[in-house]
Amino acid sequence: MNGKKGYIVILNGVPRAGKTSIATEIQNTFDGVWINLGVDRYKAMIPDRYKPSVGLYLDGERPDLEPVGVTLYKALYESIAAHSRLGVNVAVDIVHHDSHTSPLQILPQCAKILENYPALMVGVKCPLDEIMRRRTATSYPSYDENGSILEGILKWQKSAHGLGIYDIEVDTSVSSPAEIAEIIRDNLNESNFTAINRLANLVSEVKA
Repeated sequence: MNGKKGYIVILNGVPRAGKTSIATEIQNTFDGVWINLGVDRYKAMIPDRYKPSVGLYLDGERPDLEPVGVTLYKALYESIAAHSRLGVNVAVDIVHHDSHTSPLQILPQCAKILENYPALMVGVKCPLDEIMRRRTATSYPSYDENGSILEGILKWQKSAHGLGIYDIEVDTSVSSPAEIAEIIRDNLNESNFTAINRLANLVSEVKA
């Protein structure tokens, strides 16, 4: 659009952490065209027999879908890169983990695709008690028949920030989407775009 790559904001966190609300705030208030290429929208395009292969299985629950998941994650990031190359800004609400049958290094592989792009990696965090309050308020499945928190929720809370490599981290239990969007806006400058390259370097370390 102007010869420059579009900004990329990657919002990584557990379901109900508030990532989509932040992405929407970015789209509504930031200058320029912002596209949301989040995981939920991407999943909607995947055939049912391959769902949920993008981001939902933990601890090797569906090893047969792991190769599909790796490919789909990389395809999503290639699309993110393509939009940026054309000058379109991209907000990505997503969740990453590496709790599979073996380390798949999905996030480092995806980061490799965005190496040297103007991408800000944001850790979107939220305490478990607030996650549970939000799930209950929106009628999301939250507890088993014994009244215990569903195991999958606990797994997400443990695994979603496993690598912990971010440019900035935010807590949606204490800051609103508008406040977090302002923090992100303030950090959209070249000196802060380091997490993606650090994550990308992990691929080289594994293969070395």
